[in-house]
Amino acid sequence: MKFQLEIADRTRTVEVLRQRDSYLVTVDGRRSVVHAALMDGDAWSLIVRDEGSSEARSVEVVVPTHSGNGAVDVLVDGYRVAVHLRQGRGRTARDTIASQGAGAQRVVAPMPGKVVRLLVQPGDVVQPRQVLVVVEAMKMENELRALRQGTVSSVLVSEGQSVEASTPLVIVD
Repeated sequence: MKFQLEIADRTRTVEVLRQRDSYLVTVDGRRSVVHAALMDGDAWSLIVRDEGSSEARSVEVVVPTHSGNGAVDVLVDGYRVAVHLRQGRGRTARDTIASQGAGAQRVVAPMPGKVVRLLVQPGDVVQPRQVLVVVEAMKMENELRALRQGTVSSVLVSEGQSVEASTPLVIVD
């Protein structure tokens, strides 16, 4: 799918191609391989590796659904970015970013890996963007963070445990 996005007052050409277990994303000619895992509601954990690079980075993105006019505020690693879809189709459902706060947050493994650190236990109060668990995947440590304030209700894994993609790790109420 190819479309144009106006991101913070700058128009960018974006193409997304689904691959077997990832996406090939091209932004203004720059290509990246992206592994994406839905964490909770509209929150995504992305592992991004630029084409030609051996290093990958972890990115947390919240893409709220919108009312259909193509405009939405996206949270990228906690920073709000105004995005307007100029061509193509967007998702429709909830109208505001505020709706993301309901329900428990299920933190899941973004891809197969090994739990290397658990930084919370049941009963802990966590703040937005606080690291909850670290999963090693593709020789990279991925810090999985809380999306909002809450209390850890369950820790479903232990340090050293191997996990598959989308395995629930921690539940925050």
